[in-house]
Amino acid sequence: MAGSRLEKFGTVFTRVRDLMRSGVVKQSDKPIWYDVYKTFPPMKDPLYVRPVAKIYGKKEEAVPNIFYREDEIRAKFYEVYGTGPRVFDLSKSSFVSTCQRFVEKYTEFESQGELEKQSLFEETGKALLAEGLVLRRRGTPAVASETRNPVLGMKLTDMLAEQQADAPGGTQTPGEEKPTQAPVTPQ
Repeated sequence: MAGSRLEKFGTVFTRVRDLMRSGVVKQSDKPIWYDVYKTFPPMKDPLYVRPVAKIYGKKEEAVPNIFYREDEIRAKFYEVYGTGPRVFDLSKSSFVSTCQRFVEKYTEFESQGELEKQSLFEETGKALLAEGLVLRRRGTPAVASETRNPVLGMKLTDMLAEQQADAPGGTQTPGEEKPTQAPVTPQ
């Protein structure tokens, strides 16, 4: 047999020549090109040469970055607000993240064209707040510090000490009340 039909092992000429020598192909059935090739062989033998991969100096393929307009809005949203107040619920196929709702509202306002680019981001946040979605900026408390009640900043030990000092008749442990007599009213 001729062996492999791939051109890795020998050329078409050598395979036909070997088939003719073994008697598989008769001299009368030889191809037309056989005598021409035998008379005028090529300068270089057409051999299969396996391409060698260069290990050194790999050329990095430059893949262009693909950015959509929504990606810029999302990047700014995550920079300003973080991941948002809710976690992603991937078990529901109809779940819409806070960021996606923001992007949709932003593009809606942008398509209307009534607002400037600078105020568009802020107005989108205000519109979502009006819809009931509270967005909290990164690094700031949920409530502004000037509107917080000063009692919330007190420590429990300070509160207990103040309560004990205010109590008439000495110290008493918290949660323990002194028994008082109810005034008796004549009937």
